[in-house]
Parts: sequence; structure tokens; C-alpha cells
Amino acid sequence: MNRYLSGGAGYTGRRNLGGPALSVLFFPAALLYHELLLRLFDRDVPFFELALLRIVLFSAAAGLALALILDLLPWRRAARIAGGAVLGLAAVLFCVERGCRAMFGLYYGVGFMGAMAGDVVGDFGSTVGRVIVNLIPFILLSFVPLAAYLFLRTGVIPQQSHDSPVRIIMAAVLVACQLTAFLLSTLGGVKNYYTYEFTPNTAVPHFGLTTALRLELEYAVAGTPAPPLGEFLDDPDPTPTPDGSAQPSQQPSGEPSQPPKEYGFNTLDIDFEGLAETEENENVKSIHQYLASLTPSQQNEYTGMFEGKNLILITAEGFATPAIDRELTPTLYKLSREGFVFHNFYQPDWTQSTVGGEFAVMTGVIPNWFGKRTAMSMSVERTMSQTLGWKFREEGYSVPAWHDHTYDYYGRDRTHPNMGYDYAGVGGGLELPHNVWPNSDLEMMQATVDGYINDYVENGQPFHAYYMTVSGHGYYNWGGNAMSRKHREEVEAKYPDLSETSQAYLACNMELDQALKYLVDKLEEAGIADDTLIVMTGDHYPYLMVMEDGTDYYNELRGFEDKEGDTSRYRSTLLMWSGAIEEPIDVDVPCTSVDIVPTLCNLFALPYDSRLYSGRDVFATNYEPDQYSNCMPLAVFANNKGQGNSWITAAGTYEASTKTFTPNEGVEVDEDYVKRVHRLVAAKVNYAKLIIQEDYYAKIQAPEE
Repeated sequence: MNRYLSGGAGYTGRRNLGGPALSVLFFPAALLYHELLLRLFDRDVPFFELALLRIVLFSAAAGLALALILDLLPWRRAARIAGGAVLGLAAVLFCVERGCRAMFGLYYGVGFMGAMAGDVVGDFGSTVGRVIVNLIPFILLSFVPLAAYLFLRTGVIPQQSHDSPVRIIMAAVLVACQLTAFLLSTLGGVKNYYTYEFTPNTAVPHFGLTTALRLELEYAVAGTPAPPLGEFLDDPDPTPTPDGSAQPSQQPSGEPSQPPKEYGFNTLDIDFEGLAETEENENVKSIHQYLASLTPSQQNEYTGMFEGKNLILITAEGFATPAIDRELTPTLYKLSREGFVFHNFYQPDWTQSTVGGEFAVMTGVIPNWFGKRTAMSMSVERTMSQTLGWKFREEGYSVPAWHDHTYDYYGRDRTHPNMGYDYAGVGGGLELPHNVWPNSDLEMMQATVDGYINDYVENGQPFHAYYMTVSGHGYYNWGGNAMSRKHREEVEAKYPDLSETSQAYLACNMELDQALKYLVDKLEEAGIADDTLIVMTGDHYPYLMVMEDGTDYYNELRGFEDKEGDTSRYRSTLLMWSGAIEEPIDVDVPCTSVDIVPTLCNLFALPYDSRLYSGRDVFATNYEPDQYSNCMPLAVFANNKGQGNSWITAAGTYEASTKTFTPNEGVEVDEDYVKRVHRLVAAKVNYAKLIIQEDYYAKIQAPEE
């Protein structure tokens, strides 16, 4: 008699339903079910595309591997318990990832989620509950495989193991599926997402969550594969001449700070080519060669405009252009229209929430992932000598930094001192009169400004102060945001027809506006507004205005439609204001947050090498708008949907979602322009990663001034 029908102790005909086919196919089908369910609920990912075939093959291979492992266990009861545990864990992981996608628009690795779980629950406790409620249909569907397994477990894992021929067939199919999926993943256009540019967020849409988790573990143990660095190296631009090149049309206007002269270049005495010749580490050698191939940015009429003066740099939580309102946020309105006025500034989504945007603002380097770690986290163990904190400290400035939330959130108690700052936050050196969520930016300014202003006025001690704000943090509603409640009445009076989400966003940014007003008033009262430059931008656009059900209140507030991944979504405002600027100076070149540090180094005449940053000085003019150059303006957008990097140059815009380049009106480019910019973007992203990974700043020796 067939042993699948005769069974053993405790067997019933109902539970043996399906015979050997059920035992072989159940786990592949269960994993594929989870993958298809996740994909079906993700409105940002097309369901039917080549990725679906890769996911089917990888799921089949993983399911067969699980079935074989359980079949090899001699203890059948233990095997059944293990099978149920795996399916239960899979259901939980898929639900958690769906929740991350719903809340943050991203898929995260297990390591990062584990590290941040406590902080997320603490800050988003009420929101997590609402997300879970909205995900109930997905959660219920996710546990269908487990329920089916509990009903059929003695048929899925029968009392007798498979014969050798069945196991051999299972192993052969497993290998065939895995090999085919591997070849489809590594020989096509998604090779980089499977290897050297792997992140869970880009891997899940292309290969599925099961494979993304496997790759995360594999690369955590063996290291991420090295990128093909040689393919990124470009032919060097022609050697720049002291008098520079033709001036492009998209440049700052207004009165220059100094008379025209022959300009040099923003470089240090670093012999990259010589360093490359003696370097044994291939990655470091490649960085030397890459930097040697770059054209440095040229000094210009704005070089040294603020030399010896003070700097206040602010990364504002959730700040974006819609927060600027003439009546509700008059200081934001004033600062955005005076001083330097940026018409083409972007804060990309670096797929790392606040910490990615803050890292870009503070370092001028594109934020990458390092396994489960962000670039900011990784920087703690690296030499960060090119940050503004260290550069101003070396010039004799005081360099205080503050955050009006928990002082060690995101490890700022370690990252910011490592970037040269004397840092304090709530619970660690910063005391505020009220402990609410989120805390008041105004109260942070009131607690900190007098110290460095008085030190400058009384002792002549110049300062560079850094702030990371929190009042603009989501979620945006009256119940969960104390700063929104504080200003609710004013917003509802002016915009009674807006949604609560949009009203609450405007309301909490009124607290940021009052903080800036307090700061400006204090500078003016002390008579040092002309001696101080205030610079501020957001860490990311307020993505928490996009609800779990897809309702996009960010579009409501702006009055036009776009979606995650479109470059227009990340267009923002960079404030750069000083009382010394009598007339607005328009800046039209495309730029992003990684351009802030090199631009400030140029304005303050700090010793720096422009080639050491991902960004560039926005005032440099040694390029032609319609011609490729590795020192031209270039806004790079993170590959946050697995579609590639979008970018904007002075010549036009490339949208990765549609694979199209749209030149600016009246601009014509060479036929290889797009291909060359793609290569430059890949180089900037990958070398930014290597600079942190290899602790590159520790390996260069800048001359002492």
C-alpha cells in the first residue's frame, strides 16, 4: 500500500490530502504567495514585468530548499514544528515590510529595522497602531499559508521522508530555478541591484523579499561585491586655465562681492596620481585615480564673500517649500526671498529618512547604505575631516550643535562630535521647559542663541552653529503633534477647506518660523546680522503626508500632482540669508543638499579640495551648460524605486521612471551626453560609498596652513 495513504500513527485521510505533490510544492507555493501578495499591495511597482519571473524562480528555489531541509530531519514532529515556525516568521516579516512601505515608502533590511525598532515605536507609537489597522486585510491574507499548513501539516511533512529519487529531482529543480534566476539577475540590467548597489529597498521589487533577506545576510557575512570601478572612470576634462571658460547663462546674478580677477581653483596640495602609484589597496587606489580625473571647481566672484564671518546651518525636520506662507510663516517667506534665492534646489529622498538628508547636508557626500547601516552610522568609525565642523574648528571658530529631541537618537551623540561639533540634545546637555512631542524649535533657540552671540560680541569669538530641528516632524494631525495643536487656530482660520493633514503640516512649521524669527531678531539686536550667514534646508520632503491608503496630501498642499520618484517631488527651498546681502541674488543652477558644504567652503574661503565631495560649489562657472563636464552642475537623485538614478543638469532632466531625458528649452546636447552623465552619476554614487567605506579622508594628508 502507498505509504502516503497508509500513513502512521495519528494519520488521517483528510490530512494526507494531495500525497507527495503537496509535500513537494507546498513551501514553494507558500513563499510565492507571500511575494505576490506583497507585490500586489505595492501600488508603486508594476505587477507584470520581468521581475515577476525572477521572483517566481527564486521563490520556487527557496521553497524547495526549505522542503528538502525539513524532509531530511529524522524527527518528523520537530520538522512540522519548524515548518510552522518558518511560515509564521515569514508572515510576520512580510507584514512588517508592508508596514515599512506604507509608513516610510521604503523596504528596510532586517538589521536596520531591528536597530531602530525601539525608536520607531517610541516616536510613532500612535501611528503604528493606525498603520496596523489599515493593514488588516494584508495581515489576514498573510497568515493564510500558515493556516493552511496547520490544517495540512501531516500531509506537507508526512511521517515517511521522500525516497532518494524524489529528493534528487527536488534538488535538480531547485538548482535549475536558482541558477536561472541568478543569471537573469546578474547578466541583465539589474545586476547592480543584485550585487554592488544592493539595498533591500531596490532588491525587493526586482527579486522579492525572500531573496533580499538572503542577500542581506550573505553580504553581511562576506561583504558586498565590489563595483566595476574601471567602468566609471571618465576621460579627464581639458586642463582648466586660470582665466576659466565661457560663463554659462544660468548663474547667480547681483552685485559681486569683489572685483573681477583671475580665479584659481578650489584644491589642496594632494597628489592623487602619486598616491595611486604607491597604493596597494585596490579600492583606495581607484579612489585616488577617480579624484585625479575630476576637474576642480573654479573660484569665483563669491569666493570669500563671508570669510571670517559667522555661520548658522540648520537641517529642518520635514521642511519643504509648501511650509512657506506669507502670513503664517513670514520669516520663512522673508528669508526665502532675500539673500541668495535658489530657484532650482532639490533635497532628494536618500532612502534613509532624516539621517540620510542630514548626512548630505553635513558632509557634502551622497548617503549610501552599508549593509544594515546608513552612511551616518558608518561615519562614527571614520575620519570625517572634510566636514564643516572640523574646518571651522581649525579656523578657531566655536562649533556648537543642538537637536531638540533625544540627544542620542540616530546616534547623534557619536556622529556629530565625530564631525567636529560640540553637540547637545534633550537629555544630554540641552534642557527645554516643556517635554512634548515634537519639541519646540523656538524653545531650542531660546535656550542656545545667547551663548554664542554674546561670546562673539564680547570676546570676538566667531561661531559656526549647527541645528537639527524637530517641530516639523510628522505625523501631521491635531492629536499627535503638539506643535500643530499650538498653532491650529491660525491655520484653520486662513485655510478652513484644507485637510487636517495639510493644516497640521503648516501649523507645526509655524513653530520653526518663530524659531527663525527669534534667531534673526537676536542677531539684529546684537548688531551682527551682517556678520552672520543663516543657511537652512529640510532633511526630506514631508513624506508622512502620504497616507497608508495612498492619499497624497502633499499634492493637495502644493496644488499639482506627481508621485514618489518624480524629480519634481523633491524640489525644495534652500535658505541662504545674511543682513549683509542688500539685494536678492538669484541662483538658477540645479543643485541639491550635497552642494551645500562645498558652496559654504567657497563662500567662507575655507581651505578645501572640491574633488573630495559628491557636490560642488554652485557658484563655480567653469563649465558650459550644453556640454558634458565632470564639474558641471548635477543634481543626483537616489534610486529609491529600483528604477535607477534620476538626475538634472544645466542641460535638462532625466527621469528614471520613464527612462527619458528632456532637454531644457533651446538646449541641444551631443548624442552621447546622456550616456556620459549616467556614468558620472554611477561614479558619484559608488565613490561616495567607497570614500566612507575605506575611511578615505584618513588616507590623504592636506598641508597645514
